[in-house]
Amino acid sequence: MSRDSIRADLIAGITVALILVPQSMAYAQLAGLPVVYGLYASFIPVIIATMWGSSNQLHTGPVAMLSLMSAAALVSFASPGSDEFIQLSIMLALMVGILRFALGIFRLGAIVNLLSSPVIVGFTNAAALIIGLSQLSKVIGVPFPRSESYLSDLWQVLAQIPEVHWLTLIFSIGALVLMQTLRKVSSAIPGVLVAVVVATIVSAIIGYESKITVSPEQIQDEQTALTISTYAQTQKTISDLTTSVAENLQRAQALEETQQLDNIKTAQSLRAEANVYQYQLNKLKNDNNTRRIDMHRIKLRSTEDNQLYLADSIPEGIQTISGIWRFNKVTDDMVVFSSGGAVVGNIPQGLPEFNAPEIRPDLILALLPAALVMALIGFMEATSISKAIAATTGERVDTSKELVGQGLANIAGSFFGSYTVSGSFSRSAVAAKTGAKSGLFAIVSALSVVLVLLFFTEYLYHLPQAVLAVIVMMAVFSLIRIAPLVHAWKADRISAIIGVITFFATLYMAPSIANGILLGVVLTVLHFLIQTMKPRAEVVSRKSDGTLGGMTSHQLEPISEHFVPLRFDGALTFINVAYFEDSILEAHSKFPQARTILVIGSGINSIDASGEEKIRDIATSLQEVDVSLAFCSLKHQVKQVMEKSCLIEDLGEESFFKDKETAVSTLDKQKGHTKHKHIDEESSIQQGLDKAVV
Repeated sequence: MSRDSIRADLIAGITVALILVPQSMAYAQLAGLPVVYGLYASFIPVIIATMWGSSNQLHTGPVAMLSLMSAAALVSFASPGSDEFIQLSIMLALMVGILRFALGIFRLGAIVNLLSSPVIVGFTNAAALIIGLSQLSKVIGVPFPRSESYLSDLWQVLAQIPEVHWLTLIFSIGALVLMQTLRKVSSAIPGVLVAVVVATIVSAIIGYESKITVSPEQIQDEQTALTISTYAQTQKTISDLTTSVAENLQRAQALEETQQLDNIKTAQSLRAEANVYQYQLNKLKNDNNTRRIDMHRIKLRSTEDNQLYLADSIPEGIQTISGIWRFNKVTDDMVVFSSGGAVVGNIPQGLPEFNAPEIRPDLILALLPAALVMALIGFMEATSISKAIAATTGERVDTSKELVGQGLANIAGSFFGSYTVSGSFSRSAVAAKTGAKSGLFAIVSALSVVLVLLFFTEYLYHLPQAVLAVIVMMAVFSLIRIAPLVHAWKADRISAIIGVITFFATLYMAPSIANGILLGVVLTVLHFLIQTMKPRAEVVSRKSDGTLGGMTSHQLEPISEHFVPLRFDGALTFINVAYFEDSILEAHSKFPQARTILVIGSGINSIDASGEEKIRDIATSLQEVDVSLAFCSLKHQVKQVMEKSCLIEDLGEESFFKDKETAVSTLDKQKGHTKHKHIDEESSIQQGLDKAVV
């Protein structure tokens, strides 16, 4: 490697690192994790993916889409930010890594073709809206409830707009304006990093966080104290029930593996009990979501000794200090109130330790669909980015090798505290634009993260979470595209409709957004099967320019009263032979005077045993009414099957023509004089014997 290449990679790596650090922290919050796990995901996985992948400019690490999907997949099993949630996020990364690695090793990257372009666009647009709007609560400084319905949660956020925390909103707007302005001034300026640094400094100077911790006895309003107490107790119950559900499912799975009848019955009882716990758990979560929002609306004022009173009903003679306090959280039987906004807080210093991921066998099957969709979506992102960059660099992208690299990155990362990662479009584009020559740039960016983890985490304490929310919103809203669906509508309306259905289904099913794209895949496969079962089949005739075209579509007169040319554009296989037969019989019924049905087979790419057998049956049926079946323009592979099965011999060489013009000319000269050949002489003899017996 030349000195110029090393210099270019160093510059590109440092530039990418300036984006990577704030982005990774923002995406970790989106995944429901402490921000430090975003930094962990930007270390080992970046290096492994670079060493084993196929693209020199692809940068791997936390991305918005998979961060949201990770949180959505796990929110039903643990509370975001909890130790259990963190462990499940790491386990999910391991599952995604294994699936990608397996797809790469067995060269099954083509499975991503199940994701049609309209489905991908519909899903991406919906996911971008979900991701972006999920950050709205942080932008205006209100709680975001997490329930089984994202749309319901978003509505509750919108209902809290009157309770907006104005300083938080100012930080959000200020960061947005600063990043957009710097982008217009020069794309070389790391606007994201500048916004993070400026916001952190301002936050520290003005005391943006502003919290107090009090005991329940210091809350002078009994109803408020009771609501907070109920909220805290419910949170403990939720934690206990979550543990009980997990334990029951683990015990049930262990008992079922013994294959003993008594144990299986006990396992069924445990699963039923877990379902009851899960129902109670969902109800308690919904109750506490409502309770949390109600508590946020309560405005309190404090005295110098931190006695808290309702802001609108302070007793006479009580002197309070300025500032409105709102409920923040309960910790160790103490209540935390805030008059400021949310900040990143303490970030553990030091590198992640090597720890094997904790495996939860009871949740593997439950998380498998989400893991598979995440594996495919992440692979699709990585390969599309790689190919886009390769189009300008001339580099060859090996999709299977890229799958292996992405798989190993997630597997290795899960042993060092990383959640699911994939290729990043924004960081890869920056790397390519700044002249990255090899994977060295990604290693440089990872080492920059190491420096942050070792020496700079304490300086990020006062970074407002609203700024990270704005970073996420700017990144994902740029992914929304309407034009591809409009183009799809012009080319294939059914596919476009499936894309629109995927969009609305993903919104409706959120936070379980993986179900939205799975529905899109199912509809795409059904659409393909229907098209395969009913390919285009149309009687043709002569157009004014002398070529053959569809009679119905071009409103043409029949080409002849003696024969009917029928174009069939589909493989003759078990899935559509019935439709092929219907097409032949329909043509015969419309033109009963015709003595030959000519199948133009240029669109028939393959034939199987069912197709070959069906041709025999149709030919026999037509012969009984003195009509022959003929073929023209058959492809080599189709004609070869017919020759091997003796179908051509049985129907007669005269029933097969090299091309359609020869066939039309020959049949036109015959003027209805047909030559028939018995397909099965033994069958005919047997029919004669049967008649003799009768």
